[in-house]
Amino acid sequence: MTTISADLVKTLREKTGVGMMECKKALVETSGDIEKAQEFLRKKGLADAAKRGDRTTAEGMIESYIHMGGQIGVILELNCETDFVARNENFKTLAKDIAMHIAASAPQYVSKEEVPADLVNKEKDILMAQPDMASKPENVREKIIEGRIEKFYEQICLMNQPFVKDPSVKIADLVNKSISTIGEKILVKRFVRFSVGES
Repeated sequence: MTTISADLVKTLREKTGVGMMECKKALVETSGDIEKAQEFLRKKGLADAAKRGDRTTAEGMIESYIHMGGQIGVILELNCETDFVARNENFKTLAKDIAMHIAASAPQYVSKEEVPADLVNKEKDILMAQPDMASKPENVREKIIEGRIEKFYEQICLMNQPFVKDPSVKIADLVNKSISTIGEKILVKRFVRFSVGES
């Protein structure tokens, strides 16, 4: 099996806008060939989903989810381009799945772009101060920190989290799959998660 480097995955992601896991799968399927991997993603409809990124999402729905006998509650705004899609069963199912996931996984932000820079820098400082980092060369430390920051984003950012019903798929990939199925841009606008006893 061909070894797929993180840089190759990153390059394909930048070219297509498709999630990291889907890019890696495409590269594995095509033995690391970028052109064939792009074609593979287009056949699956995922690359087209990414291209819809600049379209306006002024329609959608508010979904609520209550869990654990009323101990945890979520309100989610999921947007799309038309009211027709907002009434679509696939769209409603996606909203329910995402709201349920938020209840279970407690993300703090929709995407890593929303995470304040000072919080990321504080996390980097904490990671850099860990005992296993002292003996590593500078360039190796930077790579390790980069990987650990991605894990940090998985903990706090909805779009980076593995989907609770299928951890092999990230929430971003779940949304992109729905975009390719439905044929419209879909955007997780915002959410609020309440838990009894939390301030």
